[in-house]
Amino acid sequence: MHDIVDVIKNIQTLAADDSAFKILKDFERVLDELDLYVFDNWENGELLKGPDVSRYFVSCKFMWPREDMPDPSGGERLLDYGCQIKYQKSSILVPRKVYKPSDFRPGTKKGKIDPHPVWVVEIVMPKKLMQDIFTGKELKDNMKYAESMRTQTTDNLTSQVDDPTTQVEQPDATTMEPTNVPQ
Repeated sequence: MHDIVDVIKNIQTLAADDSAFKILKDFERVLDELDLYVFDNWENGELLKGPDVSRYFVSCKFMWPREDMPDPSGGERLLDYGCQIKYQKSSILVPRKVYKPSDFRPGTKKGKIDPHPVWVVEIVMPKKLMQDIFTGKELKDNMKYAESMRTQTTDNLTSQVDDPTTQVEQPDATTMEPTNVPQ
């Protein structure tokens, strides 16, 4: 069983630790680039735990309500890229909303804690895959920049040639001094 308090602490850790947040963004970039979100319910997952970084792998656990299981075909897509996927039925402890006196925990003013059934999916991803996707993104961005610069330069040259007011200065023959002329 998992506790909602642990989930909140994990998210607070991400907010405080910039490097963990960057790793999580790279993790999500891989999921997006591999088109995982086209499969049913994958976009509705919530981070439960992670990212846990080891020497060669990064691991994250996500959860879904039991009735909204993510499509296993999406997980199969990740297997082709060296990822490991583990599905598990579990539950998460969530405080009950208080509407009547019987919703309180005995002796407190806090709501009772109820288990809610969830699917937990752990994805273990190779760091190499994350690096390759990130490098490909940087390469694509650099290519877009180079192409825009090439287009901009071509447009500027074309506009100068087409503009009748632009004059190309020709050197004056009377003021030219000969260079390296034998005497």
